[in-house]
Amino acid sequence: MPAGVSWATYLKMFAASLLSMCAGAEVVHRYYRPDLTIPEIPPRPGELKTELLGLKKRQHEPQISQQ
Repeated sequence: MPAGVSWATYLKMFAASLLSMCAGAEVVHRYYRPDLTIPEIPPRPGELKTELLGLKKRQHEPQISQQ
């Protein structure tokens, strides 16, 4: 018996956790509504709203280690 419980209890808990995980994923997916379309022409750099604009600045700065 896994985790010291009966198989029936284990399978009930497994089914409940799987169901809640799928339900939570569905709720988040419906709330944020991702754009799943693929554009014909790829956008130019800086046009995407999801692009981190401050990341380019940080990549070019020298990194100083504090050892």
